[in-house]
Amino acid sequence: MNRLSASTSPYLLQHANNPVNWYPWGPEALEKAKAENKLILISIGYSACHWCHVMEHESFEDVKVAELMNEFFVCIKVDREERPDIDQIYMAAVQLMTGRGGWPLNCFCLPDQRPIYGGTYFPKTDWKKLLLNLAQFWDTKPQEAEEYAIRLTQGIKDGDKIKLISEEKTYTITHLTEILKPWKMLFDFSDGGHNRAPKFPMPNNWEFLMQAAHLLKDDAAQVIVSLTLDKMAAGGIYDQLRGGFARYSVDSKWHIPHFEKMLYDNGQLISLYSDAFKWSPKPRYKEIVYETLAWLSAEMTSPEGGFYSALDADSEGVEGKFYVWNKVEIDSILGSDAEIFNAYYGVTVSGNWEEEETNHLFACNVDTASQFGLTNDELQKIIQSCKEKLLTQRAKRVRPGLDDKILTSWNALMLKGYIDAYKAFADPEFLTAALANANFLKTNMLKLNGGLFRSYKNGEASINGFLDDYAQTIEAFIGLYEITFDETWLFNAQALANYTLVNFMDEETGMFFYTSMLDEKLIARKYELMDNVLPASNSVMAHNLKKLSLFFDDENYNKIYKKMLQNIQPEIKSYGSGYSNWASLLLMEVIGTYEIVVTGQNLEQNRIDLEQQYIPNKIIMGGLTGTLPLQKNKLSTQTTIFVCQNKTCLLPVSKVNEAINQINN
Repeated sequence: MNRLSASTSPYLLQHANNPVNWYPWGPEALEKAKAENKLILISIGYSACHWCHVMEHESFEDVKVAELMNEFFVCIKVDREERPDIDQIYMAAVQLMTGRGGWPLNCFCLPDQRPIYGGTYFPKTDWKKLLLNLAQFWDTKPQEAEEYAIRLTQGIKDGDKIKLISEEKTYTITHLTEILKPWKMLFDFSDGGHNRAPKFPMPNNWEFLMQAAHLLKDDAAQVIVSLTLDKMAAGGIYDQLRGGFARYSVDSKWHIPHFEKMLYDNGQLISLYSDAFKWSPKPRYKEIVYETLAWLSAEMTSPEGGFYSALDADSEGVEGKFYVWNKVEIDSILGSDAEIFNAYYGVTVSGNWEEEETNHLFACNVDTASQFGLTNDELQKIIQSCKEKLLTQRAKRVRPGLDDKILTSWNALMLKGYIDAYKAFADPEFLTAALANANFLKTNMLKLNGGLFRSYKNGEASINGFLDDYAQTIEAFIGLYEITFDETWLFNAQALANYTLVNFMDEETGMFFYTSMLDEKLIARKYELMDNVLPASNSVMAHNLKKLSLFFDDENYNKIYKKMLQNIQPEIKSYGSGYSNWASLLLMEVIGTYEIVVTGQNLEQNRIDLEQQYIPNKIIMGGLTGTLPLQKNKLSTQTTIFVCQNKTCLLPVSKVNEAINQINN
């Protein structure tokens, strides 16, 4: 076994038996490279990555390939989920060199960590040639390698340059129209999502567009959000038997996924479908939330209340094998109901996608009920019975691997998912799970100095938290206050925000670095500014500071988030999808945010009733006691609701519908 055998990362442990002399990232490997003047190979991936597995089997398990790697390079394996700071830098390098990125990510560096060449997946023959060519290049042309490393490293640093905007801005509807108009040209109005393949869920895109549909009465946004959510719910990207979403669809119809299930996708999608139910109460949206949380509770939750990271795409070495079916198998399990089930999910003898005789379930036949002379209720009872039978059979298969490390930021995203589900449905089980996870984070991931750990495995927390760990946890704790009115959670969020101001903030730009000033110094210290499959940690921090400025009437928070938005706003209109969480903040600036105070004996029911309304531009506070500035002179035993905006409150009312009327007028 190589040096990865002492790791806790499931991804690193997958490579612990390779003949490659892998090192984890750390002083031993980095000092060895300098001492022996060897190039470093930094190979980055994650445990659920299909092509990472392929390259391991083809190259890293091959003794002859390993001999080349061991002779000429110091080989370092990195779990991108544990060390996204390293991944950011070398992903940027590979994108500069090749124009594309992805995982596995393989980057060759000088002994001082500066990159000179890289790419993603390499077939074994190409990989062997590359190893020999780079070894010869370093041996014969070290000065040329040095010159290239200088230029490339400068390019990595320049990629984060921000054009600072000094004058304060007043935002209008026009600024939002400038974002929405070109974006609409990219939508797929047949199958939802963006007009391309592969298709990623991109929850923060649809959250913004749903808000725009509601607050701006934008018809196109309303159509594309509804269509996208309906198509994803019916598609193969969603596990039709068990619940939970895969990472993305390889086709344009959401049918065939890249089969891994990631915690971060599902946390965000729980929030999205919960909000969507409040906006447009379709029963299927509620089913998605309940089914996915049932899967999460059964398969992805640790005994301590933490959430595991991912399920692998592969089982028995084959991608998707756990999830797909042939028609003969389904017919034998379902008997007389098979014809109806097969029609509903598009199951055929030849298979419903490119793999012969293989079917992946997607609800493609909306006319199944009329086709078989059934009511919709009758059809759904049959489908549910069939699903239970197939699930029983599927449980006998070899399961995909579980990545059981617990990451702070991803847990916070799922915590927010539970919070948003509780806001929508008031199910006490969701609150219980949310509190269990929040207490897990406080107990295990919060340091004595007020900082956070990144990762937890085998009873031990490790790795300093990055900005996304702080930003997502702050956001979740704010949400937890809003559903409990327990100020402890809000004060925890405030303390974490203050910690980031001290340890992450760049005074020159007003933005936040991804790494703390206390962290290991890498060849570049980067920001995370663009929203992607996850919202950028800077955009989440800006939202947090806006909310905290309102809860605590704090002018410093107010100035910081406004400066952040000011710097980013010019970029949003050119790439709405890449700045959608920033666009949500801009929308709130234009429309305004309601501050709602609930008090009196009926406050809990009023809180529930208010939260079940779709009001994306609000914060809510309340209780019979409280110390927040806006609660001053408002606390009472008499049932009362105050709707406030811009430090001005409307006349108090006693009924939720009266408060809603104040908001809508």
